[in-house]
Amino acid sequence: MPSPDSSSTTAVPPFTMGPALLFCPADRPERFGKAADRSDAVILDLEDAVAPADKPGARDAIVEQSGAGGLEPSRTIVRVNPVGTPEFELDLQALAKTPYRTVMLAKAESAEQLRSLADYQVIALCETAAGIVNASPIAAEPNVVGLMWGAEDLLASLGGLSSRNDDGGYRAVALHSRSAVLLAAKAAGKEAIDSVYVNIPDLEGLGVESRDAVASGFGAKACIHPNQVAVVREAYAPAPEAVAQAEELLEAAAAAGSGVFQFKGKMIDGPILKHAEATLRRSGRPAR
Repeated sequence: MPSPDSSSTTAVPPFTMGPALLFCPADRPERFGKAADRSDAVILDLEDAVAPADKPGARDAIVEQSGAGGLEPSRTIVRVNPVGTPEFELDLQALAKTPYRTVMLAKAESAEQLRSLADYQVIALCETAAGIVNASPIAAEPNVVGLMWGAEDLLASLGGLSSRNDDGGYRAVALHSRSAVLLAAKAAGKEAIDSVYVNIPDLEGLGVESRDAVASGFGAKACIHPNQVAVVREAYAPAPEAVAQAEELLEAAAAAGSGVFQFKGKMIDGPILKHAEATLRRSGRPAR
């Protein structure tokens, strides 16, 4: 087995499915196509969204819908049940019959668990205390393409009651966990995916949280309702004036030809230029 060190990260291609990932219960095949059409990538959920008695049918639905005319594998993620459960092994048996090779591992807690999915690209969902604490070695596994964190499952694993305060903001432990997953993912050269926003009608609150995710460095955000997709996309799409400013700044940097220079009264150095390059990438334009 490969050792979980930083050198292994070069084996993984970049995660390009974002920014809006939409969960869809795997036992609702009539929704698969709609979810895919309305998002940047669909997450077919075999875990929490499906009752235990309905999981066999959900697996069958994924297999049956994966043939000709099925979902595009490059835009499809399958969330499987946790390692060590009977459902996990059955999930893998079903996946082997499909072209889908990107999975989201629910309740990922150790690097060793990722080795059960060596043939897949994996988004490790860190949503327990052990998963958060072990985020760095998990991120370093060769088949991991990204980390996501889960707020409500995390607080449940801690014996807590809610991830948020009365004002809607995250509790301190949730904010710490969010940051820990982001830092672990980026340190390993992997993508970071922000948790879902469970208050579906509160699109304003979702917008605020999505813009913070962008500014903090999360490459994507998961959604639980189609109405959330447009809000997430808008947050990730830079305004035209921001794109114009980024292009102007990078042109000035090329003309200056030095590591540090002044631009419109401000001192500009490497990190500022990287921010401008990130803005261009989010706009769909190549960074200069």
